Amino acid sequence: MEPFKAIKYPLSTEKGIRLMEAENKLMFVIDNKASKRDVKESVEKIFKVKVESIRTFVTSKGKKRAYIKLKPETPAIEIATQLGLM
Repeated sequence: MEPFKAIKYPLSTEKGIRLMEAENKLMFVIDNKASKRDVKESVEKIFKVKVESIRTFVTSKGKKRAYIKLKPETPAIEIATQLGLM
């Protein structure tokens, strides 16, 4: 999968903001066919950060989401600021 097609858009919900601050995680809606490897490569290329882990799930509405935990040297809040979420 092409790097920029795996990720659709970031989520900035209350839970997402809490995860950013407490656990250094970002939330994204991703393509339903995207694998964890596709998402990891996309995030690392687009934002030039290192990804520690990824957890994905499909919502009851059929959208696939990813929780992306970044390495400690890169604060998730910086990325959220670049995206205009903060």
